[in-house]
Amino acid sequence: MNEISAMGSDRAVPVAAGEKAGRRIKYIKATFLDIFLAFYSILVVQRAIYDRFILDLRDLPFSWTETGAIFILSCVIGAWWTYTRTSLSCRLFGIAKNNNVAEWTVEIFGWFLFDITFIAGWITTKISIVSLFSGEGVQGAARLFGALFTPQFGILNDALFAMIETIYIALIATLLSIPPALILSFFTARNLMKENKFTYAIYYILRIILNFVRSIEALIWAIIFSVWVGIGPFAGMLALLVHTIASNARLYSEAIESIDQGPVEAISATGANRIQIVWHAIVPQIVLPFLSYTIYWWDINVRMATIIGLVGGGGIGNLLMQYQGLARWREVGLIVIMIAFVVWVMDYVSGRIREAIY
Repeated sequence: MNEISAMGSDRAVPVAAGEKAGRRIKYIKATFLDIFLAFYSILVVQRAIYDRFILDLRDLPFSWTETGAIFILSCVIGAWWTYTRTSLSCRLFGIAKNNNVAEWTVEIFGWFLFDITFIAGWITTKISIVSLFSGEGVQGAARLFGALFTPQFGILNDALFAMIETIYIALIATLLSIPPALILSFFTARNLMKENKFTYAIYYILRIILNFVRSIEALIWAIIFSVWVGIGPFAGMLALLVHTIASNARLYSEAIESIDQGPVEAISATGANRIQIVWHAIVPQIVLPFLSYTIYWWDINVRMATIIGLVGGGGIGNLLMQYQGLARWREVGLIVIMIAFVVWVMDYVSGRIREAIY
């Protein structure tokens, strides 16, 4: 009996030690988050006051001394918040005090954080209701909308050709993105790459690269490729291709990570190799999501193709930029109507296809 008790106590020690270590980690995370929230709150309030009452925020010189003092003050406040366990971070990590005072403190700070963020955003964006409804501005908008809704059909032939070019730019970019995105998706799916450290390292490296590529909008890629290969539809297609590969690889990998593990375990039990497991247990489960994501992204690419034309990516956006620069608003009105109609048709068709797939 004593041996059993001893064994039980020996097993309880690591559990207690593990819980203590986990709680310590939670305190560390909460402290860092509290410091960040305190730094953010003080900095936002300070910059909002400067921008509203002293000088334009863009004219405010950066001071290491001032920022350092704010950071030190934030460290003190953040550490005190965590120590007293009355902060939003402590509630988030499950270490907050369970009393009415702590709950009220968290709620008050949460609302304070939201309010200062909203107020700072309002000041920074320089929202002006007066400017929006000024007589001169309303008259100018009326003239503009009047021209837009009386389109000039003399450029219909050029606009149709540019619109067809836009659709094909999106289509080719989407189709060419499928093979590389499909291959990358298997190497960026956590459930397939967590078996050993080497594959896990590949997973993280590819994820970082794809996240970086996806974070750069197609508009920026269009500028890069316009310099690289010249202005035209080829640059626009390459821009959409790069962005679509990174985006679809992420969507495909998430579909792989959410598969049912039952078929995988069943086929693995038969002694099948890695490729056979993927082909027979994983691929059948992800075909429909892959098709749905691809069709959905083609719909997105049609919309994006109209925008990248503004920076030399070809298509209807290029034509729109030309007439907008010349202030020929009736021609712009025709182009806008065509873009809206094509986007609406593409959205309807892609939606119906996705419904049919499922």
